[in-house]
Amino acid sequence: MSLASLLLPALRWEPSHGFDYLRDSIDDALELGVGGFLIRGGPRSEVASLVAELHSRSSIPLLLAADVERGAGQQFDGCICLPPLGALASFNDVDTMRRAARITARELKQMGLNWALAPVCDLDVEPGSAIVGTRSPGADASAAAPLVAEWIDACQAEGVLACAKHFPGHGQAAEDSHRTLPSVGAGAAQLWNDDIFPFRAAVDAGVASIMTAHVAYPTLDSSGLPATLSEPILTTLLRHEMQFDGLIASDSLEMDGLLAAGTEFDVAVRAISAGCDVLLAPMDIDGVARALERAEQVGALSAERVRDAISRRDRWAVWARPVEARESTLDDIMWVRRTADRSVHLVRGSLPRIGGAVELVELDEDAGGAWSVPSREHFGAALHTLEVDATPVEHPSSNTRVPVLIAAYSDVIAWKGNSGFSSVTITHIERIIAAAREQRRDVLLVLFSHPRCAASMPFAPNVLCAWGGERPMQEAAARAITRG
Repeated sequence: MSLASLLLPALRWEPSHGFDYLRDSIDDALELGVGGFLIRGGPRSEVASLVAELHSRSSIPLLLAADVERGAGQQFDGCICLPPLGALASFNDVDTMRRAARITARELKQMGLNWALAPVCDLDVEPGSAIVGTRSPGADASAAAPLVAEWIDACQAEGVLACAKHFPGHGQAAEDSHRTLPSVGAGAAQLWNDDIFPFRAAVDAGVASIMTAHVAYPTLDSSGLPATLSEPILTTLLRHEMQFDGLIASDSLEMDGLLAAGTEFDVAVRAISAGCDVLLAPMDIDGVARALERAEQVGALSAERVRDAISRRDRWAVWARPVEARESTLDDIMWVRRTADRSVHLVRGSLPRIGGAVELVELDEDAGGAWSVPSREHFGAALHTLEVDATPVEHPSSNTRVPVLIAAYSDVIAWKGNSGFSSVTITHIERIIAAAREQRRDVLLVLFSHPRCAASMPFAPNVLCAWGGERPMQEAAARAITRG
């Protein structure tokens, strides 16, 4: 079998062209014999149609993956979106984790997808992290480990591969590995007892796959290479010491944290040599496949390593072959709504009494980037549905005394490069609150972000945390406010 089977190129849906603009690329990839695809975005029906075509046209069983840390609705319109993992884990409830995993897996399977790139096992221990935050199951390794193990078990019980990421733990790195190569200087003993602990639980739970971190760990590998290229980390530690026999998947090849170590062709060869079995999101599919073949021919990749990687990919692709899936139900949708409601909570102060009208100031740290963000229209729309007239304003008006709501959005987003709120936004929020209080008006700050962001705004008397800016969290925040 061709080494191209170790490649899973990304297919990104575009609003103006759907998947049609990728037709030639898909034809070439299937002819080359790739081992699967990473699907990014699109309406549920279009994704299902594409996936059915890919399965039918491929000469080998495919792995079809998606980043679905917050449910299939994180990627695909028409699917259920879940609260962030941090919100779910905050309940410390096994049943919550299992239900979230089941809903995610069933919706993927309904579309023909068979690989959930979740859960995140990185610990939320670096407040300045630009990429972990609410994606994490928490800061306490002993509390997080059994929760991710239950998520994995429930997901794979539905016939969908789970993926623990990003080994050996991205939590202590402040930088975003999409933009640069972070380095974690913690000692090997600390990493083993803390950061690696949830991955040990994932292995014990039988996780099908583990994704590598494009992060350097000098105390585990003095070369300073990212874990994706480190034989001591992937082969010696993960394969031999931890006895993991599932798929080792690289994080995306397009990320600068990996490309800092060489060209795409170079890092692809080194990743397979170090212990990766499949490579996600190669940019030059044909070029990477030829680089792997040349490396095998000249002995830079051993025949045994190649056979091992291909055999493991084949085994898991056969395990996850499409079968009839159970559909998500109205009960699932209502469970997500109740869970989102439970996760929204006061960080400080109290909820003001809301009558029939409010003024709404919306501030979005995530706007204006190359990345996509969920629509912010759902918070105001939900208030309207609940019979609250939310008038959008930039500053509190002087001719009314209705309460002022400040909706502040700052999520964890790949390539964004920062987390929390900028000093400019914090100063702006402080001025809005000061103006509202000078007018003797009630004011509530709604954080669609990590709850720790409240600490950077001690001037805010009333703070409600909604964890993230997805639709279910916006609607849950509106319900919490009107109930108060």
